[in-house]
Amino acid sequence: MNNRLINSAMRTFALSAVVALGIAGCASTTETETTEDTTGSSETTTDAGESYRIAIMPKAINIGYFSAWDEGAQAACVELGATCDYIGPNEATGPAQVQFINQAIQEGYDAIVISAADQNAIVPALEEAIAAGITIVTSDADVAAESASARLVTILPSAADRIGTAEVDWIAEEVGEEGSVAILSASATAANQNVWIEAMGPYLEATYPNMSWVGGSLESAVFYGDDDATKSVEQFNAILSQYPDVAGIIAPTTVGVLAAAQEKKAKGATVAVTGLGLPSEMAPYIEDGTIAKVGLWNPIDLGYVAVYAAVLGMQGEFDGSVGSTFTAGGTSYVVIEGGIAYLGDPFTFTIDNIATFKEIY
Repeated sequence: MNNRLINSAMRTFALSAVVALGIAGCASTTETETTEDTTGSSETTTDAGESYRIAIMPKAINIGYFSAWDEGAQAACVELGATCDYIGPNEATGPAQVQFINQAIQEGYDAIVISAADQNAIVPALEEAIAAGITIVTSDADVAAESASARLVTILPSAADRIGTAEVDWIAEEVGEEGSVAILSASATAANQNVWIEAMGPYLEATYPNMSWVGGSLESAVFYGDDDATKSVEQFNAILSQYPDVAGIIAPTTVGVLAAAQEKKAKGATVAVTGLGLPSEMAPYIEDGTIAKVGLWNPIDLGYVAVYAAVLGMQGEFDGSVGSTFTAGGTSYVVIEGGIAYLGDPFTFTIDNIATFKEIY
């Protein structure tokens, strides 16, 4: 896992450096909200003689995690000769994303690679995109299971239960397998966080008999920061106010775990914090001992693999059916029930390896 993370990330950033120097034909992408296409693009000719135009659409463009996600997407675009534009809203909501899906339809994109901010709200717009002949691949966060026909395939980090139960293990290690735990999540409609949290509940109760959820139930333990830094700080403080004896907080969102670490340090709080965090953002708080461990998959790979799936789908080499396979970056991926292709297991960052990974993503 270490070598794959390092190799894929170095490959991506090496390509990005070449792009920045103007050696390759790909301009930088925008990181501001727009209703017009103001992003740069990378356009060459693929072996198939096609040049596809792909919208790379995060939940919100002002989140560091998605900048790394876009790095991977742009690397694949260079390799495949696609024109790829990074467009999306400043707020991680379904209605905000729908505006950009509609923009992609109006501007005639061939494909949309999207991290769903709302598993239900964006589905009608995605169905309109499909009717217009646009290939849809979700990546990082999917639409609801019953709406799987609204995309070709989804590229997800790991099986949901593995992500959720791993985070419980991390916090249990920090609190000595004793005490109550709260969760600082993204929005109540974020499909990925909700699935991970659902897996956390019974696992903590069955595995750690001396631990519990604050308020006595999983439902009472979840606080929503809406992937907004200010609101996440407010919710961190709400947890401490309502449950002053809380032993640990799990934040399964890069925005939330960063906000929790910053506020913990500012307040000198003793609560343990872990969750899903970018090593480049979390390094200062691991290095100074504010937190001991966070985990994540490689968001660069999520973007990279999703673009490959979209292009291969458009070329007729991949249909997204259960059991079908495709290759990206020399790695083969298989589609399982539900139209899902997983990257692999979550990876942890501690004082032992943070110096290496903070330079990568």
